[in-house]
Amino acid sequence: MTSSSRERADAYLALNRETLARSQELLWSSDTRSVLIIFQAMDAAGKDGTIKHVMSGVNPQGCQVYSFKHPSTQELDHNFLWRYWDKVPQRGHIGIFNRSYYEEVLIVRVHPNILEAQRLPDRPAGAAIWRQRFDDINHFEKHLVRNGTTVLKFFLNISKREQRRRLLQRIDDPEKSWKFSEQDLAERAYWDDYMRAYQTMLAATSTTWAPWYVIPADHKHVCRALVASIIAGQIGRLKLRRPTISPAAAKKLSLARRRLLRSR
Repeated sequence: MTSSSRERADAYLALNRETLARSQELLWSSDTRSVLIIFQAMDAAGKDGTIKHVMSGVNPQGCQVYSFKHPSTQELDHNFLWRYWDKVPQRGHIGIFNRSYYEEVLIVRVHPNILEAQRLPDRPAGAAIWRQRFDDINHFEKHLVRNGTTVLKFFLNISKREQRRRLLQRIDDPEKSWKFSEQDLAERAYWDDYMRAYQTMLAATSTTWAPWYVIPADHKHVCRALVASIIAGQIGRLKLRRPTISPAAAKKLSLARRRLLRSR
């Protein structure tokens, strides 16, 4: 990536970050809609950095980020969507899932032993279990959209070669070595299995109400600029407006103003 291309991407990111900050303020003040942003990717694709750089200008009071780890015993005693439902953003807020319920048709599909631990009764055989989960996810997202939540889903598509370069960088750079996990290397061995799982998942769950955005992630600056543009643009399409006040409320404001002017 040339320096001029990087500069253009950074300028585009900054512009859309400003737009996003204004849009979030309208989202907060209107208190009628919410936005759920989902990031899925292979390890080292830049999810954390994208969230950090794209959302750095928004009010932290109106934005929450959730990273979902291995489910607890209590979570395993519920259906696979249960732990995510509690984190869906309330009206006026932006919620970000750094990985999400889509792990249930990705890592769980690549590693069948995880599915065994979920102790599902009358589990369908073969591909039927994944078709059921795709249906559950699609219906879940349609329910969210019907009730005022815009669902934006990003797959940061890193190449295997670039992932290798970034993992080596983590090992070699003392400031980044803390990020390296042997689990990243173990999961890399399943690259082809993950690619097949992603392709199937994207085809089955990219819907008119919640489409997937596949973002080239080998160049971080371009990736971040594209994500910021899409988020800002989609929130802008909501046509949010600041709340208006009633005549009675306007009269109270006028009285309050006069009292303040008379005060010392």
